[in-house]
Amino acid sequence: AGETRPIEFGGYKAGMTQIVFVDNRKGSMTQGQEITKAVSVIECPPLFVFGVRFYREGEKGLEALGVVWAKDLKKDLVRKLDVPKEPKSDFSVFEGRLNEIADIRLLVHTQPRETGLGKKKPEVFEIDLSGTNEEKLKYAKEKLGKEIDISEVFSEGEYVDVKAVTKGKGYQGVVKRFGVKIRTRKDKEKRRHIGTMGPVTPGRVLPGKIPMAGQLGFHNRTEFNKRLVKIGKDGLGIKGGFLRYGNVKKDYVL
Repeated sequence: AGETRPIEFGGYKAGMTQIVFVDNRKGSMTQGQEITKAVSVIECPPLFVFGVRFYREGEKGLEALGVVWAKDLKKDLVRKLDVPKEPKSDFSVFEGRLNEIADIRLLVHTQPRETGLGKKKPEVFEIDLSGTNEEKLKYAKEKLGKEIDISEVFSEGEYVDVKAVTKGKGYQGVVKRFGVKIRTRKDKEKRRHIGTMGPVTPGRVLPGKIPMAGQLGFHNRTEFNKRLVKIGKDGLGIKGGFLRYGNVKKDYVL
């Protein structure tokens, strides 16, 4: 609290396991007892800060002013981005315009080579910082071209919101997609269909109101208030590794 730090992090889901822990939630029926719960294992190798982006307030929201690049970039970044041949690493252009700047954010990429995933192309995204613009600028200068550890961002026991892509299930019908009731065997023609596509008036199908077949899964979703029960350092030794993933080699969170 108080100090400037990133407010998000990125990782790769390896799989799930279960842990035994003492329940310390106040008012819980099992308070003080040992209980078993399922946890997701997310491998979180350090993020590399390859740039700092500055924003100003525009007519329609934030507008990008420019980017300061790190001098020594990781070789895998070219797999994802067109990297400039001579990256500009000068903060002086923006230091004199702090009153005009609305926000300062870090440009980071993951390092999948350090995971058990077996891929090389990194994920690239922006992360927000806490604090005033002066504090953000100071922090950004310190971190440009360096790595950020998961333990610098989160601590054990904290509650976080997790944003990810759900498991893809392809084109599905209304029963699986919306859980509508399967019609009786006496129904006319169809059973795994809806009975009606809406009233006579208005004479059209109302968008989003009627369950219909279509894409299920592979959606962006956010789950709120997930508790970080452990931040680990030296990997997780599971015999044979996680299914369709491999071994968790270094930093991870449960």
